[in-house]
Amino acid sequence: MTPDVRVVRGDPDDVELAALVAGLAAGSAALSAVSATSDTEAEGRAARRRWQGMADRLDGGPTPGPDSWRWSRP
Repeated sequence: MTPDVRVVRGDPDDVELAALVAGLAAGSAALSAVSATSDTEAEGRAARRRWQGMADRLDGGPTPGPDSWRWSRP
């Protein structure tokens, strides 16, 4: 059996390992609470719409001004 988490470099002390395990446990508990209480698919669609809306507003990009040819040369 292989461990799920493994220290690849360094020598963590007991406090650092405890902090790591606590963080992993909290993340796991939060993920299971979110998946059990909400419709993550609907939230994902809403998030994609928000990001797409922001991308649409930024799509035009900067427009060149009257002196842009002067500033484009080194």
